[in-house]
Amino acid sequence: MTTSRYSNTIDTGATVNDILAAHPAAVSVFNAFGIDACCGGDAPLDEAARRDGADLTALIAALLEILARGGGTR
Repeated sequence: MTTSRYSNTIDTGATVNDILAAHPAAVSVFNAFGIDACCGGDAPLDEAARRDGADLTALIAALLEILARGGGTR
């Protein structure tokens, strides 16, 4: 499992559920990338991306874009 940080806000070792709890607007990104945020939400982001066939770099970029716009941070 990769625990590297792409930024101060997205940890690839954090679970999908953890990211959603901190940033609810991330659900739209996960849906767009086909990330299972329901039953598969307990997986770390890097593992979920690999499992669901999403490009991790593009996924993180999309998440950071949402966060930069102030989207859903708790």
